Amino acid sequence: EVQLVESGGALVQPGGSLRLSCVGSGFTFSYWYMYWVRQAPGKALEWVGSIGGNSAVKRYADDVKGRFTISRDNDKNTVYLQMTDLKIEDTAMYYCAKGDFNGPRGQGTQVTVSS
Repeated sequence: EVQLVESGGALVQPGGSLRLSCVGSGFTFSYWYMYWVRQAPGKALEWVGSIGGNSAVKRYADDVKGRFTISRDNDKNTVYLQMTDLKIEDTAMYYCAKGDFNGPRGQGTQVTVSS
């Protein structure tokens, strides 16, 4: 059974930083692209970025490019999302997803950016 567990969300001020983590189990983690997606209240699910199995390929949505960095540690079955220069509009529930934007997700971790 695929399981994904996100953590690291918090309340942070604009301009602050956070690092989210997602631990996967129940599948061969290193084989799969991993995605970070987010959903703000009342809005559709939004792609944030993705990373290939060997980290050679990383892609980001335009509105987070230069501020967010995705990385992974396949030995720990973990994918990370380092977020810097956070903006109020980054407030959302953040999920990691296996293999696809609409792939299996965890329960999410809440990021709230507010002064």
